Amino acid sequence: MQLRMLGPDLSVSAIGLGCMGMSEFYGPRDDAESLAVLRHAVELGIDFLDTADMYGPHHNEELIGRFLAESNAKVKIATKFGIVRKPGEYARTIDNSPDYMRRACEGSLKRLGIEKIDLYYVHRVNREQPIEETMEGLAALKREGKIDHVGLCEVSAETLRRAHAVHPVTAVQTEYSLWTRDVEAEILPACRELGIGFVAYSPLGRGFLTGRFQAGAEFEDGDFRAGLPRFAPGNAAANGALVDVVRAVAHAKGCTPAQVALAWLLSKGDDIVPIPGTKRLKYLEENAAAASIALSAEEHATLEQALSRLPVAGERYTAEGMKGVNA
Repeated sequence: MQLRMLGPDLSVSAIGLGCMGMSEFYGPRDDAESLAVLRHAVELGIDFLDTADMYGPHHNEELIGRFLAESNAKVKIATKFGIVRKPGEYARTIDNSPDYMRRACEGSLKRLGIEKIDLYYVHRVNREQPIEETMEGLAALKREGKIDHVGLCEVSAETLRRAHAVHPVTAVQTEYSLWTRDVEAEILPACRELGIGFVAYSPLGRGFLTGRFQAGAEFEDGDFRAGLPRFAPGNAAANGALVDVVRAVAHAKGCTPAQVALAWLLSKGDDIVPIPGTKRLKYLEENAAAASIALSAEEHATLEQALSRLPVAGERYTAEGMKGVNA
């Protein structure tokens, strides 16, 4: 597994592991299988695990804490605060206040069973709370040795510049994939201007780009994709045209559509680290192998031409899920 740098000094595997689906949002959870995936990820050279306090809520950090206690694995842990949910509810509020941040950080440290969080993200930004105050709170946590690096999720370029002026931001995490390229307009250029790494979540379009989901697909109970606009039957049928192109490129190359989607992202710059999520061993191995796949100029051209002529149908999230996006 190759390594990449986030910011000036955070070295991580070129492909990380998004752990959210091990706890909720993608159907029933299976802790034993998830622990097996975490163990095998380390064996494959993946040393960058992504979680958040709101996944579960809390279950995901507890699961990773259990894994760390059992394995003593040498990994980098990224977790997040700021989205506040009640157990069993998807509805959320956003709290970036220094007092809440401190309580959240201490809770995450306890659940993870670690002394310092490698990368601590503001999960979503509350437009009503000054980002400067939030960054000052994060700087205090770093001085105290509770966190090592600061990250922001789903921020605007303007907010990023204001935040970085108070305290260095190591990484920005935002959705980025073949069907979500908003970041290319302003946020990715701003990251490069400031020397900030970029972590791409949902690099496989929540599984849609793998070709496993088409119009009318059935979802397990508890799978939030059933309510996402892009997976609605009409939109899924339209978006399937892009998947057909990805599948054709993959077939000709002798790899999988998921590997094409990840190889495309990895080729966009050495400062980009995708974190595909999975709770299945076969998909973990497939995703990790994408780090060794290089797309040709012709394959790039085929994908770019398809992207230019096939508009994506549907929003990324419901209105509730869009809270705090591009704030």
